[in-house]
Amino acid sequence: MRLFRIDASIRAEGSVTRGVADTVLSVWREAHAEGTLTRRDLRADPVPASAWQSLAGSPAAPPHEADQARALAAKLADELIEADAYLFAVPLYNFGPSQHFKTWMDLVLTDPRLAPGASGPLTGRPAVLVTARGGGYGPGTPRWGWDHSTPWLVRMLRDVFGLNLQVSEAELTLAEVNPALAPFRGLAAESLEAAHRSARRHGDFLAAQVAAGVA
Repeated sequence: MRLFRIDASIRAEGSVTRGVADTVLSVWREAHAEGTLTRRDLRADPVPASAWQSLAGSPAAPPHEADQARALAAKLADELIEADAYLFAVPLYNFGPSQHFKTWMDLVLTDPRLAPGASGPLTGRPAVLVTARGGGYGPGTPRWGWDHSTPWLVRMLRDVFGLNLQVSEAELTLAEVNPALAPFRGLAAESLEAAHRSARRHGDFLAAQVAAGVA
């Protein structure tokens, strides 16, 4: 029982996505104490943007740089292909996806096994996406439609990778530190609590799917 987890928060401490993902992971471990975890922390070990550039850029990069980039892409793809289930913890930054995660994704997609339109070695495997937004982005809010991260993440993970994806979301995570959001601290607490509840359900989902041999 192999779980792959990736974290994209730039915060080591106090990260909401890390905290909610920990809830998913704890449920997984309760069900699969013998399971193995492969973890990639893009804060501690970011993927260099130059790697994708050396494969996709113009003019062509020196051969040794391209070879190194292909080797790294293969390693990142191996981490995904060798897993049975997945946990992605990716916050919203500046109305879009984390650049650390985007860089990782760009390079992974250069591996022929995971390229868009490939045969889909991850198709049908269970996965959970944990995301967090500092403000409110729901219908009726001034920022409705400004979240350009979550739809992209879902598109890539569900439609490109073919994963059986569940999503846990928290909003207003900056309410405790941003005075302008102070009136919404109660809603922020409710959102975080709901995110942890859904994380527990999704942890059960991962464990059950793998136990049933779906992965």
